[in-house]
Amino acid sequence: MTTLILIGTFFALLILRVPVAASMGLAAVAGMTSLGFKLSVLPTVFYAAIAKYTLLAIPFFILAGVIMDYAGISSRLIDFANSCVGHRKGGLAVVTVVVACFFAAISGSGPATVAAIGGVLIPAMADKGYNKNFATALVASSGGIGMIIPPSIPFIIYAMLAGEVSVGTMFIAGIVPGLLFGLAFSLAALACLRRDENVIAQPKQSWGQRWRTFRAAIWALLMPIIILGGIYGGIFTPTEAAGVAVVYGLFVGLFVYREIKLRQLWNIFVEASVSSAVIMFIMGCAGAFTWILTTSGVAKQLTGDLLAITHDQTLMLLLITVIFLIAGCFMDSASGFYLLMPILLPIIKEMNYSLVAFGVIATANFALGQVTPPVGSNLFVACNIAKISMKDLVSRVWPFLIAGIICLLLITYVPWLITFLPAAVGMKM
Repeated sequence: MTTLILIGTFFALLILRVPVAASMGLAAVAGMTSLGFKLSVLPTVFYAAIAKYTLLAIPFFILAGVIMDYAGISSRLIDFANSCVGHRKGGLAVVTVVVACFFAAISGSGPATVAAIGGVLIPAMADKGYNKNFATALVASSGGIGMIIPPSIPFIIYAMLAGEVSVGTMFIAGIVPGLLFGLAFSLAALACLRRDENVIAQPKQSWGQRWRTFRAAIWALLMPIIILGGIYGGIFTPTEAAGVAVVYGLFVGLFVYREIKLRQLWNIFVEASVSSAVIMFIMGCAGAFTWILTTSGVAKQLTGDLLAITHDQTLMLLLITVIFLIAGCFMDSASGFYLLMPILLPIIKEMNYSLVAFGVIATANFALGQVTPPVGSNLFVACNIAKISMKDLVSRVWPFLIAGIICLLLITYVPWLITFLPAAVGMKM
């Protein structure tokens, strides 16, 4: 009965188009009431879900991303990448993916990456003959890489929920899969543009011009090196690295590029605070839902039901992938992790599958979910930037979804692609 009340209330609210976070919170209230818990427990559970030192990295990385956006980082990264490959047919499409990978290593967020690069690259591609719907779909899809390439906000959440893996290990494990997704999106874009006669190749730039754009972008290129190098060099923790990223971003924006004015700091902090508050509210509601899910025994029951279907690792991984892909169509990664991890982690442990690899696979699933209707957050951000309808965008996003799913299946069934780099640098797996 509790299972019906908890899960039924959640999906009924989703059908009524209640936001996912509110749906989880209200379902948790319904579950607590049915089990006889006092609602005075709810604030304590809500607070416990977000009062974690590790999670302090999330608002700092969000703030660092906003700062680097205001500092003009994205335009300099675009200029540098464009000077290297922009002269080839489809080069600007490759530039989009490359810049998304670099900005992902700064912001750690898919929608933030789309917002930062979309305003420059979508008009630039349209001016060079690229179909605007295609350009918008490429930006939206590439933005999902922001969840996979470190630093990644979903990795921080997963490491906290899994409990047996470190944030640093998750960060380094995401490097190869993130680059693999970038390569797949680039190849998919080039395949789509192969017969498009409207695309105009840009003039090839000289080595002197490339050197100038490199010098302008060097401060941006150094940021992920400082963040990841500091973590793996034992200089600071991932949470401290987020604070370092903020200080570095302010230094670059105020004193190097000088594009951030003191009067803009208020807007920067407000924007980052709002984004952080949204994520923390989602995590608080999801934490309450997870608590009642485990306390009531519903999670254990659902785990048993899944194991009853099959004990074959290949089939179980495929089933879990399908579950994640469906969940990603309707909810963000934070909500999805809190909902599904209590059910799926015991299965992964029983199969002796790598928890590190599973975390990357789960994150990659939700990265694809960000460009999958009806709740793909990257799609909404990109539509707003390009001023096109969701229908026009969805019709051009399928090649990138197919490329992403191929990569997803590859890393799922060849987890060595995820684990070999952390093992090579001596990270605890």
